[in-house]
Amino acid sequence: MAVAVAGQGRAYSGYRLRDLQNAAPTNLEILRTGPGTPMGEYMRRYWQPVCLSQELTDVPKAIRILHEDLVAFRDRQGNVGVLHRKCAHRGASLEFGIVQERGIRCCYHGWHFDVDGSLLEAPAEPPDTKLKDTVCQGAYPAFERDGLVFAYMGPADRRPEFPVFDGYVLPKGTRLIPFSNVFDCNWLQVYENQIDHYHTALLHNNMTVAGVDAKLADGATLQGGFGEMPIVDWHPTDDNNGMIFTAGRRLSDDEVWIRISQMGLPNWMQNAAIVAAAPQRHSGPAMSRWQVPVDDEHSIAFGWRHFNDEVDPEHRGREEECGVDKIDFLIGQTRHRPYEETQRVPGDYEAIVSQGPIALHGLEHPGRSDVGVYMCRSLLRDAVAGKAPPDPVRAKAEAGGGQTLPRYTSDSRLRIRRRTSREADSDVIRKAAHQVFAIMKECDELPVAQRRPHVLRRLDEIEASL
Repeated sequence: MAVAVAGQGRAYSGYRLRDLQNAAPTNLEILRTGPGTPMGEYMRRYWQPVCLSQELTDVPKAIRILHEDLVAFRDRQGNVGVLHRKCAHRGASLEFGIVQERGIRCCYHGWHFDVDGSLLEAPAEPPDTKLKDTVCQGAYPAFERDGLVFAYMGPADRRPEFPVFDGYVLPKGTRLIPFSNVFDCNWLQVYENQIDHYHTALLHNNMTVAGVDAKLADGATLQGGFGEMPIVDWHPTDDNNGMIFTAGRRLSDDEVWIRISQMGLPNWMQNAAIVAAAPQRHSGPAMSRWQVPVDDEHSIAFGWRHFNDEVDPEHRGREEECGVDKIDFLIGQTRHRPYEETQRVPGDYEAIVSQGPIALHGLEHPGRSDVGVYMCRSLLRDAVAGKAPPDPVRAKAEAGGGQTLPRYTSDSRLRIRRRTSREADSDVIRKAAHQVFAIMKECDELPVAQRRPHVLRRLDEIEASL
């Protein structure tokens, strides 16, 4: 039997390539997020979710976000505080502080801080102490929205408005259900998984060991057309402060599904339907999420699952299964499974975290399917370096005017008859996807009440033209 000789060609090249397995990470400017790092300072200029509202009880919640040890609490007046964890007096942890009618009191010597860090009382000091004028506890602005607690950890003079998108409130009756998912790895490898749409047709399409329990296999598989290999393109948006992908699939000889998911730098993402393929003529987001660094080797996805009859008319989603480190769709989204099961039924968590605490980009051999991932990294590097224009989303949020912001995230069904050749059919699906994205961009200039009618009218026009 012939045996390949080590070092010749590409066969048995383990010895030749072994050092790559232990190489130092590259792209550090977008991987490291501690205080003073370019990426860390960039992220701090945006509102970041830091915990779920349900985690704020009668005792404080110790949290770690962007390498900073913090404590979050809700005082008895309902005000939310996000403070440095160590007390400004002698360093005792405020996770053992006592929540007050107003603010929080350190357990050690009773120093009493408001949610803005102001020292209200130092009981062991003389009544005329000047400490209240000279000492403050480190604090960050914070607020609650739909079960998520957000904090702004950047320079006070650059605090932005929180952008509210159409999908947060529309269609009428939308319920935003908060969740978190903990990942034992760098934030970026989770974030860029969202723009890597090809994996949905592979990892989430019966990628299980033969003979595995059918219920487990079904639970790890996306249903309703996701198994069809998509025709995908990626496009920068918002003056290079974001990006989208368009994914076109044929559902039948007469019907095509166009899916658009949207990213907003630095770490926001919005996905369309995730429990069924394009259930309506046109529907919006099913999930909004932020991938928030804990430190360089740990991160947390905080977000909302969107529940409404438009995105989930058959009510397949499960609100009660969303919450602290849990989500209601697809087995393999969280870390809470036996190892034996994860080997037989791997999911997103295993594929992402198994890359290592910090993925080694130098090991990669990218192909055409990876264009979106590399575009995302490039946009992030430019944004961190100050090469991108100002983010227009921030400007629109600042302008306000009572208007929610348009979104690109969407699923659309189009009646387009199958072409005679595979190549011709792929071309018409790609053309339709580009036209749907153009329609969504047209909504940027329309009042909120006109956006959906405009999209539906223009979808009719696309069908007529194709």
